Amino acid sequence: MDLLKDILYNTDKPWNQFYGWAHAGWANWGWPPFILDIIFQLCFAVIIAVVLILNALWIIYYDRKIAALFQIRKGPNRVGPLGLFQTIADTVKLLIKEDINPKAVDLAVFFLAPVFIFIPTFMVMLVIPFGRGLIPADLNIGILYVMAITGLSVIGILMAGWGSNSKYSLIGGLRSAVQLVSYEIPMMLVILTIVMMSGTLSMGGIVQAQAGYKWFWLPQIVGFILFLIAGNAEVNRAPFDLPEAESELVAGFNTEYSAMKFAFFYLAEYVNLFITSAIAATLFLGGWEGPLLPPVVWFFIKTYFVVTLLMWIRWTFPRLRVDHLMEFSWKYLIPIALLNMVVTAFVIKLV
Repeated sequence: MDLLKDILYNTDKPWNQFYGWAHAGWANWGWPPFILDIIFQLCFAVIIAVVLILNALWIIYYDRKIAALFQIRKGPNRVGPLGLFQTIADTVKLLIKEDINPKAVDLAVFFLAPVFIFIPTFMVMLVIPFGRGLIPADLNIGILYVMAITGLSVIGILMAGWGSNSKYSLIGGLRSAVQLVSYEIPMMLVILTIVMMSGTLSMGGIVQAQAGYKWFWLPQIVGFILFLIAGNAEVNRAPFDLPEAESELVAGFNTEYSAMKFAFFYLAEYVNLFITSAIAATLFLGGWEGPLLPPVVWFFIKTYFVVTLLMWIRWTFPRLRVDHLMEFSWKYLIPIALLNMVVTAFVIKLV
């Protein structure tokens, strides 16, 4: 029972014991210890990949059910109980569909774009604190690493737009680049305020700074709202889905993609939605902190609370016009974020 309690509530203790035991046994064989570390890292990578994919499949189903709730309809209800297997059926369909490559595409760029979209989302998971001791890599510059890596996804979208040799795709790719740059600025300013309050760049350290239910969402309610708005824009979700804009650009940057290459783009959107929500839960809602339930359960409860908020926004507001999108960031979000940062610094200095 004590071991089970440690696994659920204090994961780093049994993990450190197992890690020491494994290294001691490995040393008895006379093999270099770095090989065992590589094996552990590969195992972590596989676990993260499985969690990402299964979680994305669930979020797709959850998004469809939320949309149905808001639109007063049933949503997925045919394949499996309550339509739970609908996303799996869609995945199988995409796996067996013909992969069509238009003649005029830049083949290398066209093929690599989905990979460049998905890899940054995978890399960000390395520093997400799922629970006490459940951080694959608790870097001392964790949140800085997150901001650096998430900015790489725009390269994949630009590659998709350029490599497709299509005007619609190119416009979608360029819109994405402009949107990412515009909304990264207020997001970074909000994150700076959290760093000032916590005194650390470590994701685990930010959670620990909120111990005792001193969650940052209340003193930083303005920052929390700004983060949700900017985060929604970063993952290209409505009302900020201008890079896709099916009413204007057919499907935007992924117009020419089919089968599994299209699935990578689709999957990345929902993985990014989860990651944005997980970061919001970590920065503002205390991460894994909570009473009674295991820390990892609290982490997912808070993350899915933010996911639900973003879905609510997605199915409530209409798409913005592209000039209004830019104006909203540069004229409103950035000045408010700057003011919020200055006020926070002033209050910290006084206190």
